[in-house]
Amino acid sequence: MQVPIVIDRSSPVPLYHQLAQQFQQAVTDGRLQPGDPFENEVAIAQRLRLSRPTVRRAIQELVDQGLVIRRRGLGTTVSNRKVHRKVGLTSLYDDLQGAGQTPRTELLELELVENEPAAVGLDLPPDTPLLYVKRLRFAGDSPLALLQNWLPPAYHDLSEDELRTGGMYQALHNRGVRPVVARQSIGARMPTAPERRHLQLRGTQPLLTMTRLAFDSAGQAVEYGDHCYRAADYTIDLMLDER
Repeated sequence: MQVPIVIDRSSPVPLYHQLAQQFQQAVTDGRLQPGDPFENEVAIAQRLRLSRPTVRRAIQELVDQGLVIRRRGLGTTVSNRKVHRKVGLTSLYDDLQGAGQTPRTELLELELVENEPAAVGLDLPPDTPLLYVKRLRFAGDSPLALLQNWLPPAYHDLSEDELRTGGMYQALHNRGVRPVVARQSIGARMPTAPERRHLQLRGTQPLLTMTRLAFDSAGQAVEYGDHCYRAADYTIDLMLDER
């Protein structure tokens, strides 16, 4: 399909970036669906009276963002939709809703356990019973993330219904708790057999991993998380600022 594009030649925003942004919005709001063929570079250039290098650079920006895929002999198509997540204290559930997707949660485990690394991270004695929550988060019908969290005794009353129908941070907010700062580590590794099964990964597809220790405004640790994501469907956006 042809996506309506408006190019403002008087704007200081580069033409290629204007073009890329509007195509990105078309993917985000669902006008362009995964697998849809992408309009030909020559056709775009002629339709919008842009140079081919400008159009080519815009398409490359979409490729770099993982929004479209170029295949020799097959042309350019819209890729499987990724979740682009800003690094911040937000819930994946809320991020998916904000991106126009439909989050769904399968609760795999909810029990009291002892876990020394998590307890130490939460500044608790190693033998403290923690609420262990293991969830499989879907974006629509596709599994996206396997989420493990350990919470201190103050939050042992989290219910199955809350965890299935909303995000964990919303459940904490309902109890007057608001995480405001966190230590977070991001990495990548190969999945274990259970992770591969839950996230429907094939062959050598890797995982993106994230561990997080979150604190409230009083400096009290409120949550320890160990999450893994399908790397092909998930992107973390960072804003870097030189001080």
